[in-house]
Amino acid sequence: MILDSLKNKAQYATLHPRFQTVFDFIDSHDLASMECGRHDIDGDNIFVSVQELDLRDCTEARLELHRKYIDIQLLLRGPEEVFGWSEKKDCLTPVADFDEEKDIQLFTDIPQCFYTVGEGQFSILFPEDGHAPMLGEGHVKKCIFKIAL
Repeated sequence: MILDSLKNKAQYATLHPRFQTVFDFIDSHDLASMECGRHDIDGDNIFVSVQELDLRDCTEARLELHRKYIDIQLLLRGPEEVFGWSEKKDCLTPVADFDEEKDIQLFTDIPQCFYTVGEGQFSILFPEDGHAPMLGEGHVKKCIFKIAL
């Protein structure tokens, strides 16, 4: 898991061959005015889901794991978003089997820790990062970039 500000994004561009494409997209688009929904950048290799939603109470945290995609979650507007986090090895109590089509499995385990993401900050979440996003109070607009491994 990585948490940082967009002003430092260049430090992470070489961590994965597709990260630079994501950061270039961020630089060249007015994300705050994009309509909600999926926007393809490179088909299923890289796409972004723009969402507006009400945050949930931390007691409703459900850790999620992915197998095919890395997430880069970016808060565009709203109060701080809280994330729960746990190592994959500590995600022991699944809600259901892994959903191959949606590339997700949810868990009811209590997150090992919580952290906040403010406007203009992003979190990079790898398949080994169990994460519970969309927690806190208020309404946010965010982008979830999905980068195929």
